[in-house]
Amino acid sequence: MAKDNARSLASTFAGYFVLIFFALVFLYPFVIQIATSFKTEPDAAAHPLSPIPGPLSMGGYEKVFVNTDLPLWLGNSLLVTVVVTAGRVLLDSMAGYALARLRFAGRRALFSAIVAIMAVPGVVLFIPKFLVLNQLGMYDSYTALILPVIADAAGVFIMKQFFESLPAGVEEAARVDGAGVFRTYWSVVLPMARPALLTLTIISFQGTWNEFPHSLVAVQSPELFTLPRGLADLVSGSLGKGTQYPLKLGAALLATIPVAVVFVVFQRYFVRGANEGSEKG
Repeated sequence: MAKDNARSLASTFAGYFVLIFFALVFLYPFVIQIATSFKTEPDAAAHPLSPIPGPLSMGGYEKVFVNTDLPLWLGNSLLVTVVVTAGRVLLDSMAGYALARLRFAGRRALFSAIVAIMAVPGVVLFIPKFLVLNQLGMYDSYTALILPVIADAAGVFIMKQFFESLPAGVEEAARVDGAGVFRTYWSVVLPMARPALLTLTIISFQGTWNEFPHSLVAVQSPELFTLPRGLADLVSGSLGKGTQYPLKLGAALLATIPVAVVFVVFQRYFVRGANEGSEKG
C-alpha cells in the first residue's frame, strides 16, 4: 500500500514537473517581450534574452506614442474589428440558420461550396481580391478593410452545425404561435445559441484584430493602416537605423492587450453558457 502511494505521488510530481517545464518554455518568449520593452536600446542589444531589464526604462513606450502613429492604428483596428465582429456574428448566424433549418433548392450545393472555400488558402485570393476592390472603386478605404471580411465560411459552418444540434420542437411551437422565420430565429433560436455566438465572437475578434494580409491588398494610405500593418511598417525599419527592440516589442505588447482582455472576459461567459446549454439539453 505504501509503495502504491509512493508511486502515485512520484507520478503526480513527474506530471507537474513536465507541465511546468513546457509552460515555462511557452511563456519565456512572452516574458522576454515584456522585459525587453522596458530595457534601454543598448541593454536590449547586449542582453536580448535576459528576463530582467537593467536599468528599467520607459523610453520604448515613450517613443511608441511620440514617434509612431500608434493611436491612429489602434483607432483603425478598433473600428474595423468591432464592425467586422458584429457583422460576422449577425450574418454568419443568419446564414447558418438558413442552411440548417430552411429547405430551398441548392442548399446542399451551397453548403458544399462554403466548405470548399474553407479549404482554399487565403494567399490564393490576394490578387483576385485586389482586382475586385480596385474595379469596384473601394480600394484604399475603410469599406475595403471591412466589407470583404464581414462574413466568413468558418463562422457559417460553426453556426450551421450548432443550429442543427438544437431540438426543432421549440421552433415548431413558435410557428404554431404565429411567429415567422425571422422572428423564430431572432427571439427563440438565437438566445439558445449563446455558446456558439460567444465562440464566434472570440474567433472573429482575435482574427480581425490580428489580420495583416488583407490590409496589404485593401489599403496603401498610412492613415488607413491597422495595428498589424503599422507594426509591420515599424519592423521593416520605417523609423531609421538600429534594432529599436524596446520600441517594437512595446508596441507589440500594447497590441496584444485588447485581444487578451477580450479572450479572458468572453471565455468566462462562454464556459457558463456552455454549461447552461448542456443542462437545458
